[in-house]
Amino acid sequence: MQYTIVLEAAEEGGYTARCLELPAAISEGDTKEEALENIKEAIELVLEVTEELARVLGEIAKVDVASA
Repeated sequence: MQYTIVLEAAEEGGYTARCLELPAAISEGDTKEEALENIKEAIELVLEVTEELARVLGEIAKVDVASA
């Protein structure tokens, strides 16, 4: 699966990488290449945790909430 990454130069040097589809996946690196490699690992970890939470929670329910 492909993800959209925002790569920005950090003020203190290096680069910050954020995944638009998975807001919890954020990483950094000294170079663009390192930041991109690190964000791949961050994405994998977020997906692992999400999958584990889904197993722990078991059944998913949907509810309607009326807006005021």
